[in-house]
Amino acid sequence: MLLSDIKNLLDAKVLTKESNDVLSQKDIHTACGCDLMSDVLAFVKDQSLLLTGLINAQVIRTAEMMDIVAVCFVRGKLPAEEVIELANEKGITILSTELPLYISCGKLYSEGLRGYLND
Repeated sequence: MLLSDIKNLLDAKVLTKESNDVLSQKDIHTACGCDLMSDVLAFVKDQSLLLTGLINAQVIRTAEMMDIVAVCFVRGKLPAEEVIELANEKGITILSTELPLYISCGKLYSEGLRGYLND
């Protein structure tokens, strides 16, 4: 699923510098909804989207280690400017949606985006 489709499906805002052209070129293979970064380290594959309610720099550092393409903060949460700057440096797209984690994951799953267990 393209990141631009995810943005539209979740009615999300892009917080990093990507243009719509870049969003329409980033292909997301799987998604993970999680607030425990240890679980992200254990289960996430590359080319993934991480949906989380955590808004600290550790989320971006974990995303970088796991080759996560994008992070979507749920429940309308907005990270500090330094977190956005770090994501820009690392080439990780940050989105923010007003939707809760459960609904966000459900919408993506119903449109065909699977998690790590759905090979």
